[in-house]
Amino acid sequence: MIPNASNRHLEFHVSRQCRDRYQFDQALFQLTGNVVFANFHAARVFAQRMNDKRDLINYPEQAVRAGQINAMGLIDEISHLLVENYRHQVNPNVMQEALQSLNTQLGQEAVDKLLYQFSDEFPPVAVYRREETLDSWFQGQANGIPNRELALEELLMLWIANKNPAFSPFIELFDDQSLAKQTAYPQVFTALQNFFNGQPGINPGEGGAGGVLNVGSVGEGRVSLLDALRAPALAAPHSLTAQLEFLRQRWGNVLGRSIYRLLGSLDLIQEEEKVVFVGGGPGPVEVPQYGGLEEDPENYTIDRDWMPQLVLMAKNAYVWLDQLSRQYGREIRYLNEVPDEELDRLARFGFTGLWLIGLWERSHASKRIKQLMGQPEAVASAYSLLDYQIAADLGGEAAIDNLRRRAWERGIRLASDMVPNHMGIDSTWVMDHPDWFVSLPYSPFPSYSFNGPNLSWNDRVGIYLEDHYFDKTDAAVVFKRVDHTNGDTRYVYHGNDGTTMAWNDTAQLNYLMPEVREAVIQTILAVARQFPVIRFDAAMTLAKRHIQRLWFPEPGTGGAIASRADFGLTKQQFDELVPQEFWREVVDRAAVEAPDTLLLAEAFWMLEGYFVRTLGMHRVYNSAFMHMTRDEDNAKYRVLIKSTLEFDPEILKRYVNFMNNPDERTAVEQFGKGDKYFGICTLMLTTPGLPMFGHGQIEGYAEKYGMEYRRAFWDEHPDQWLVDRHAREIVPLLHKRYLFAEVANYRLYDFMNTDNSVNEDVFAYSNRSGEERALVVVHNKFATARGWINTSVPYIVRTGNGDEKVLRRDTLGEGLALGREAQRFTIFKDQTSGLEYIRPNAELTGRGLYLELQAYKTHVFLDFREVQDNEWGQYQHLVDYLGGQGVPSINEALRETFLQPIHAPYRELVNASFVRQVLSLRTASGSGMVPEAEAIAFNILSDEEKASVLKQNEAVALADETAKLSNEKKPEDEAATDTAEVVEAVSAMPAEALEDEASKPKPAPKPTPTQLLLAEVEKKVLKLGQEIKRFTEGEGDPEALAAEIVSQLEKVLHLDTLPARALLAGTPDYDQAVGYIRDGLKGGDWTWGALLAWLFTHSLGKIVTETGYDTQSRSWVDEWLLRKTILNMLRDLGADEALAARGVLLVNALIGQEGCFKAQVNEAKPAYRVVEALLKDDDVRGFLKVNRYQDVLWYNKEAFDQLLGLLLLAAVIDVTSAPDKTDQEAADELSAYYAIVKELHAAKAHSDYRVEKLLAAARGSLAPVAPKGVAPHAVATAPQVGTATQPGVPATGPRSATQGAEPMVVPGAAPTSGTGSGPQEAS
Repeated sequence: MIPNASNRHLEFHVSRQCRDRYQFDQALFQLTGNVVFANFHAARVFAQRMNDKRDLINYPEQAVRAGQINAMGLIDEISHLLVENYRHQVNPNVMQEALQSLNTQLGQEAVDKLLYQFSDEFPPVAVYRREETLDSWFQGQANGIPNRELALEELLMLWIANKNPAFSPFIELFDDQSLAKQTAYPQVFTALQNFFNGQPGINPGEGGAGGVLNVGSVGEGRVSLLDALRAPALAAPHSLTAQLEFLRQRWGNVLGRSIYRLLGSLDLIQEEEKVVFVGGGPGPVEVPQYGGLEEDPENYTIDRDWMPQLVLMAKNAYVWLDQLSRQYGREIRYLNEVPDEELDRLARFGFTGLWLIGLWERSHASKRIKQLMGQPEAVASAYSLLDYQIAADLGGEAAIDNLRRRAWERGIRLASDMVPNHMGIDSTWVMDHPDWFVSLPYSPFPSYSFNGPNLSWNDRVGIYLEDHYFDKTDAAVVFKRVDHTNGDTRYVYHGNDGTTMAWNDTAQLNYLMPEVREAVIQTILAVARQFPVIRFDAAMTLAKRHIQRLWFPEPGTGGAIASRADFGLTKQQFDELVPQEFWREVVDRAAVEAPDTLLLAEAFWMLEGYFVRTLGMHRVYNSAFMHMTRDEDNAKYRVLIKSTLEFDPEILKRYVNFMNNPDERTAVEQFGKGDKYFGICTLMLTTPGLPMFGHGQIEGYAEKYGMEYRRAFWDEHPDQWLVDRHAREIVPLLHKRYLFAEVANYRLYDFMNTDNSVNEDVFAYSNRSGEERALVVVHNKFATARGWINTSVPYIVRTGNGDEKVLRRDTLGEGLALGREAQRFTIFKDQTSGLEYIRPNAELTGRGLYLELQAYKTHVFLDFREVQDNEWGQYQHLVDYLGGQGVPSINEALRETFLQPIHAPYRELVNASFVRQVLSLRTASGSGMVPEAEAIAFNILSDEEKASVLKQNEAVALADETAKLSNEKKPEDEAATDTAEVVEAVSAMPAEALEDEASKPKPAPKPTPTQLLLAEVEKKVLKLGQEIKRFTEGEGDPEALAAEIVSQLEKVLHLDTLPARALLAGTPDYDQAVGYIRDGLKGGDWTWGALLAWLFTHSLGKIVTETGYDTQSRSWVDEWLLRKTILNMLRDLGADEALAARGVLLVNALIGQEGCFKAQVNEAKPAYRVVEALLKDDDVRGFLKVNRYQDVLWYNKEAFDQLLGLLLLAAVIDVTSAPDKTDQEAADELSAYYAIVKELHAAKAHSDYRVEKLLAAARGSLAPVAPKGVAPHAVATAPQVGTATQPGVPATGPRSATQGAEPMVVPGAAPTSGTGSGPQEAS
């Protein structure tokens, strides 16, 4: 295995012509010009570009599948991997020698012409984009390998791809015909074959561990490199899957970690073979379009009382019995032996329906086919039926009767499958009624042969499968039936839904025949008398439009099934033969003869609404739920719900929602076992519709049970943690299904971000049943969401005047039926967390409910109760105290204030009065110099400058003492004048006189106001630290914490009075730095409030940890409700709600990033590293108002300036607090930090408010712009919400070019506070 092999990507060649035609995303191409698929999504995007050029509405069978594209890319990548291994282990110069050999045999001119034409038709990215000429590219190299050698290797892969028959459906992508006609291409590969035959041979399948090749002479099991590369295609010429299997089985040691991607590719292909555009499943799920349904009659079947509250659990009957045998330690073979304890468990969980998959007698031929194909333990497919009798090896009719009775005693109804589209190829119907099936008297394809074993159990009839199925080289559309009594031979079509693979163990019923339709209806009615729930498999295939499309297509449309175009009918002809929808007739007959039976259709292809609204099915599959929520295509699924509510909400109630079904991967494989899974499971249970759980879903089983399984093959045991979490969070909701089942009171709300844009990743909805109310919020995204729930999406309401309908929206208060009386409050409980919340009704019915949601978080708010406040205003006080947070019990919270010991000393430090006190004292502290900074600055001065400074300081000190003695009782103005005169006089005194005066004893100075303040702060911080230590049982030292914070506060008090003699005095850098620091503190109360909140908070975590204390401190801002104290302080300082919230973001950003300069200063491109680190921080992004608008990510420049200024102040405090630094080291460090700041300001000047440009400039991708004059200062005034100084972009109000547009908040990017068009606050 080569060292960097794990970093390679899936790739294959695509011609310039195809790139131009399909306009593939250039991000998919690597430097060599090959397509790169880093993941399945990239393959899907690529396939979609091709499908966009195809008419998939009328010809869905022409779709390009991502699994095929992905497989070709993987095969090509593994081929490159083998070449790389060969180069690494056998001959590093193999391609160079190959080129030399070609030049010798064919001439360099011919070889160069071929390589140039190949590189022109299949150009590298830079050449295709015209960023580089082909001549220039050929002179270059990549990773030390000349591009001419790379071109030869790519040419080799092109030749191999064109020789691979399985690649031929996509030959347009890499056709080599022009090369073969116009160049020495054929001669080159004849020569290359000779060349590689002379090189050492390899056997990729018999090497050593770690990818070591078996190398030696060609022969004795070893082949040339060229023959090795062709081996997969020679082994399985027509199957990409088989080629991947060949690679997996034969080249495992070469693949290394790539084996996992190969297995994943096999899974993808297997899934697509079951779920493709129009067959075997939903295909690419789309939002239903109801426009066509308006013309179809509305004809719902009325539910029985129990139907809306049904919750189904699916069980594969044979696998379930096997698992129960293992669980209970005894053989449980028949259905009547299912333990009562198991039924009790299902009932206790809240399941009211049990779908048993595979109850009926199955085809003997199906079982035998699977055994012939290497599955000795397989049973027949559950969808290849012999007859509609309960299987004898499940206990027969008596066993199901016993289980049905015991289940019903527990309130559980049994459900069964029916397969009306087809029967097994050896079913009793095929034996007795061969004319009921679609068939021909001759084979539709002369190449078919039927010489295999007779699969019939009936001596009278022979059943023969087409031969190529057994060697997996073809899957015929028919099988052969021979009646030995009269010689009648017919070729019966297999069941098929238009995919490339027929269901080879089935026989397709002919629904043109009235007797067939009647026979199936009679069978359905017989099953309905046994089972109160029937699931119809592949029901969509029997809608009239699809019966015709599949089997009797209209002339000129082409058949979805091979050979059926020969038997087309016009629509008129077809309607004459099938005058009524089959399913409508079934529903109408069942309503009379089996009225207590729920009919459930597995239907896709955009027919869901049609099946329930017009055909009258009680329920229909909603595969969009699983696919869209799994893929987090949340906006699309919300559109599905919204369009359904606007057209006919009753359809929503009729959906069957599931997270997996027998044809899909298991729920835990698709959704995991964490918060995402439980969020979507909650969504499934609390949305109108029928929830359906898959076999093993609650236990966390990952094995997908095939329809032919008799037992589970994986040794899996229930994940008890998962089961327990279901018991806590899901089971209570199952028992409240009545609250969520109906649609009359269901309201879906828009979750409004703080910038008034809709967050499509949040599903928020309410429902009511009687006096009970529920509000559910599910965030299906790895991101943070903050915003309000208030207004519902439109839903249609019948006015009562005929068919007239109107659209209506409700507020949250209306949806929850809340009172609007004064001093009324609503208490509710979050089922997920167990916390209770309280909100004023005035807020809920006015602004709505504000929520902050972390990734994949879910809230189910239940137990709503309204209370009236008392004369003491206790509920209002509690609301004020909690600040929107939840508590285990609201009643207990009224009596307890468990955080008061911490809040009290913290509020004494973080309050508006203290900020103003600090502001009044910040310039009244002696010289105004931080002592450490003063020492650093003094040592930088020359000897002459030092002497001058000493004399001036002594004069000032003596003047201070003299003035104090003489001015104690003078008015302020007069005292100031006298002091100035004294300073002037003392400054003129000779040095000897100054020394005599200074040596005289002086009275002890009185404490200054600053000293008194610092002493007071030390006591409060000490108290706060002691309370934190008591509360957390931490081991930190409160006294050390207090001393540290006081020392830092002392430095803060002097930061804005740094005189020009400090640090690097007299240099431009220093002057700019001092100006920058001074301006950074001119922001007034708001800036100082945030700065002091940071100062008193950032080190609190040291009480519990010295490592990562800042992270701990940051978390306490939210966990301990310190956020509320900070908000209150900022409000009291004059900030509005939005500005106060931004102040908290700033405090958190400063805590989290206070060491960003120090962390990155020694890195390459430190300015880029700093801004990169900042933009990864959620709070920084929020403070900078990072937001996406029209596909551009914007930020606020003023906020950026302000943040840099305060981070530099934090750095100054840190540097001047370090006891182990020399003066020069500290000065150098601060100079380096300021250099980073200057670089960031230069980058900002280039950025045009755009994050991408800011990063590029900081990285050096753009030419730097030196700041003019004095360095850019932080505009530290409190930013105004709603302003935007980007030219031409208003902050509010309409704009004609983008009327109605709203900024988009990207995942992870903080929402903006503006409400108008354009990038909000992007100044």
